[in-house]
Formats: sequence, structure tokens, C-alpha cells
Amino acid sequence: MAMPRPTAAQLAYGSCTVIFSTLAMLLLSQTSSGAGIAVICVAALALGLLVAMTVPLPGKRPATVEQPAPQAPLRASVPAPAPEPVRERAAS
Repeated sequence: MAMPRPTAAQLAYGSCTVIFSTLAMLLLSQTSSGAGIAVICVAALALGLLVAMTVPLPGKRPATVEQPAPQAPLRASVPAPAPEPVRERAAS
């Protein structure tokens, strides 16, 4: 089974998440060691992947519970009136 290609929305959300979370974590941690930067980058990539995979795919909507349609009210059936005999007009 082939894997579906990511949509533009998934790429955009994932990329923005990686960039902004990396900058935020680097600024908040104030780390300067190579190991600290590597851990932050891996965490940001994992977070970006998580965000990209949770973006809803087009055409796939969550299944909704179908409720039965309300029944039409019952009506008493009344027989149609009998047709009246045709009256001929007198020729004048």
C-alpha cells in the first residue's frame, strides 16, 4: 500500500512548527552546547511531524452518526369522491 503524499497544509504547518518551536526552545533554554542544540532540534522535528500528521486530510471527514429520519405523520386515507355523470347540454 502506497503512502499518501503530504498536502500543502501539512507541509506548511509542520515547517512552521519546526522553525518556531526550535527558536522558542533555543531562546528559552539559552543553551550553547552542541548536545543541547541537537536535543532541541530533534524535539522540534518530532513536534513538527506530530503537527503535520494531525492536520485533517481533504476528503476524509470524521464519521457522523446517522440518525433515522423522522417518520411522516400518518394520514387517514379518504376515498376520492365518485365522478358525477356527464350532463349534456341541450342544443339551442
